[in-house]
Order: sequence, then structure tokens, then C-alpha cells
Amino acid sequence: MSRSAETGPFPSPVTADDLDLAVQLAVGVLRRAPSEAWDGNAGSLEWDCWETVEHLSDDLFAYAAQLGPRTPPLDGEVPFVWERRRPGGPANAVHADRAAGPAGLLQVLEACGALLVAMVRTTPPGTHAHHAFGISDPEGFAAMGIVETLVHTHDLAEGLGLSWSPPADLCARVLTRLFPHAPGSTDPWPTLLWATGRAELPGHPRLTTWRWDGTPRA
Repeated sequence: MSRSAETGPFPSPVTADDLDLAVQLAVGVLRRAPSEAWDGNAGSLEWDCWETVEHLSDDLFAYAAQLGPRTPPLDGEVPFVWERRRPGGPANAVHADRAAGPAGLLQVLEACGALLVAMVRTTPPGTHAHHAFGISDPEGFAAMGIVETLVHTHDLAEGLGLSWSPPADLCARVLTRLFPHAPGSTDPWPTLLWATGRAELPGHPRLTTWRWDGTPRA
């Protein structure tokens, strides 16, 4: 089913409920991973699966934090310290306690997702905050959080040997919000993987660089 068929002429906005659904679906799938698989690489990434969940958690936390100040910064990030635990690893403010095991790691992911869900629900829709891909609004940060969740769960599913195929309507809404120039006649999930440099589409080679447009829509 194409994106245009999913969304119609007036696509619905991305909501906090959409973000909550994405996080809960991801956590539900990742709970099925064998405990010994977390040290393997996450798909094509250079990070292992544990690090990738920490990175995703950090993304969700950082987006929530960016919306948090009464007057969010427009010229840079809220200045938490992001640091790498090893050369080449993700630079995070959020790290999970290894002693808590995979169940604890997924609690960290769920908690960070809940922080962003709450901020999207409670932040006035006209609020703007900085992101490297363009100043955005609460809907934009929700959409960014969904994309991070869906595509990194794809990376993780490849590394952990799991099946992962998120809802087409969810993919369609974030494509419309963040990737307005992506092909509209192809299935939304493969299109989102293409738009984030993870797959080819018929007639569209795999991207070597990519970015979304998080700027508020009129």
C-alpha cells in the first residue's frame, strides 16, 4: 500500500500516542531477544545491540530535554555531557547499568520514551526548539523519536535475529512530516528504510547520505 493511499489528501498529524505506540512495539519485540545476542552488531551499524539501545534511549531523552526549558534554546542543544564509553561508540548522556541485564536496558528505553511522550503531550504546539536538522516543534520531535525508534529497532532486529515490521500508517505519517520529498507511491515501511539510508527502492538506489526536514509545517 502506498503512502498516499495510507494518508489521503489530508494526512493526520503525528501525535504522542503514535510515539508511545512505536516505543511499546519496539520494546515488545526486543524483549524476545536471546540474552546472549546483545553483544553482536546491530545490523549495518558499528555499534553492538546494547550500545544501539542506549543510543536510541539517549535520542528520546535528548528530544524530551530539548523541549523542557520554559524557553527552549534555538541555537544549540541543552548542554548535557555526551560521552563515549569506547572509541567509535555512541556519544550518550544516557547509559544503562550492565548489571541490570537486557531487562534493565529495555526499562531505560521505555523510560526515555515515556519522557518524550510526556513532553510532546504537555508542550504547547507552537513551541520551537533546536535540532541539527532544523528548528522543530513538539510534533516534529515526536516524529523524530518515532523514526529513531522504528529504524534502530530495524537495526537491532537484524542483529538479534528478530522479525520487525511496524504499522504502515505510522510510517506514512512520519514520512509525510519529516521526508516530504520521499516517493509517495511505494509502501511506507520500505520507503522509510530507503529515506534513512537502509534499503533500496525500485528506481531509487540506496542513499549514502540522508537527513530529514524537522521544520514546522504551516
